[in-house]
Amino acid sequence: VPSLSDPSVPSSGVSCSGCGAEMQCGDSGAPGFVPAEKYRSLLSEGPAALRGAVCQRCWTLAHHGSALRLRLPPDEHRRVVSAALRRPPRHGRGPLLLYVLDVTELPDPVLPQLPALLGPDVPAAGVLVVGNKVDLLPADCRGHLGRLRQRVAAACALAGLRGGALVDIRLVSAKTGYGMEGLISRLQRSWKCAGDVYLLGATNSGKSTLFNTLLRSDYCKSRAPDIIDRATVSPWPGTTLNLLKFPIINPTCDRIFRRQERLKEEAMKTEDQLSSEEKKYLNQLKKQGYLVGEVGRTFQQQKSSAEIDFDPDMLSYSMDEDPRDAPKKHEEREEFTHNEVKDARWCFDTPGIVKEDCVLNLLTEREVKLVLPSHAIVPRTFILRPGMVLFLAALGRIDYLEGEKPAWFSVLASNLLPVHVTALSNADTIYEKHAAQEFLKVPMGGEERMKEFPPLVPQDITLKGIGTTEAVADIKLSSAGWVAVTAHAEEELLLRAYTPKGTALVVREPPLLPYISAIRGARIPGTPAYRTKKPPSFVENLRSTASR
Repeated sequence: VPSLSDPSVPSSGVSCSGCGAEMQCGDSGAPGFVPAEKYRSLLSEGPAALRGAVCQRCWTLAHHGSALRLRLPPDEHRRVVSAALRRPPRHGRGPLLLYVLDVTELPDPVLPQLPALLGPDVPAAGVLVVGNKVDLLPADCRGHLGRLRQRVAAACALAGLRGGALVDIRLVSAKTGYGMEGLISRLQRSWKCAGDVYLLGATNSGKSTLFNTLLRSDYCKSRAPDIIDRATVSPWPGTTLNLLKFPIINPTCDRIFRRQERLKEEAMKTEDQLSSEEKKYLNQLKKQGYLVGEVGRTFQQQKSSAEIDFDPDMLSYSMDEDPRDAPKKHEEREEFTHNEVKDARWCFDTPGIVKEDCVLNLLTEREVKLVLPSHAIVPRTFILRPGMVLFLAALGRIDYLEGEKPAWFSVLASNLLPVHVTALSNADTIYEKHAAQEFLKVPMGGEERMKEFPPLVPQDITLKGIGTTEAVADIKLSSAGWVAVTAHAEEELLLRAYTPKGTALVVREPPLLPYISAIRGARIPGTPAYRTKKPPSFVENLRSTASR
């Protein structure tokens, strides 16, 4: 069997169009690896073939949803991002930084590192903070987005990001398109085409999804999406390994006018006036998120496919497949002309900054897929008395130790993670018996897995209730999810919360969704659980058919 790697072949100098890493066949554990035989075959077909390919890691992410283990320490991520930001300003102006944070992760663990990452010698023109993944959160009352924006602003102020440095805060869903047209209009109105733009943020904040959405929008030069492949979108931390970029369109007065006309025209449509294909796509998005929006293109017809544009014939190889017989179907790829890029301003995607003390760092790719919410979170509420315990998979545990009255515990986590309530006297036995088994689901892999998995460690928490309709705090179990605690006014609760050793447990006061316990159905007789209730989805930029 021929060896997959060949250290004698030099690196290509060509970046993978999925993750931006330099393609090479010398080290299978390093970024940009392509099996040696495939690599030589691509080289023999000329530069265009290599430029059109992706590395083995991106291919397996796109086709199998699995990631190969890579040796890339967190410091390396920071070094790449920091070096990019310290480049001399082009066009006489420092870059605009689009900092992408996951609103479900507030307070964002990487945001306080931003001033140090920038340092005094980074000539940035400002930071525009994008609160992403708002589509995952159910509305607990009217005006919840305004309150969410205030929470993001408070996190920015706490991290030392305020005043002139903070350009704006926008709430979006890069995945469902909600808020994206507004973000694009804001960028074109204020930043225009003054300088380069860098996307920054923690791993799994949705940065690469935002990059892909902007690439297919009016923010990007009209020919660019046909030339530039989209970044590989995956929940595995640290997917973007080097700098991917696309050229920003110059928002001339004529283009702005034509764009506004398109947006006005689309806002007059009702759902009934959409084509069957558009309706089908919209219904898919509604299943995925509570907030949905369409991102269109004014200056070029968009491809109907919403899938990642990888050609499986061009890239086909897998772990158990012989790549030698892959058909030679490489067409000459389009390239930018000199005039198109000589004065271009670019939008760069950067590697995600790894969150330290994060439970995701302990998990396998299969486990990460279960833990990271991919669809609208359906709140699960339970009523607990003192002496009861709530488990979130085997990743978090909350004991209600002392209190006079029952209290409500609302779980906001991936719908795929199980929640179990039991008596305090049974809790240790249940964990020992069911951790890494199907009952608690994550982690998975039985006794062998638990030998290497850190034990749960406790932290005592005292809370004072503010009323039966409003949560007093969220107990955030690292990145596994959180539990909003609602208790009677002035009622003192003593809780003990657990997360795996080395991961962060955060008491979030005020809570992100204070009225969430009201989003529930009737109590299920004989159990501490309430029936779940999923609020309806809202579509922006479409005229409502029903009166509100």
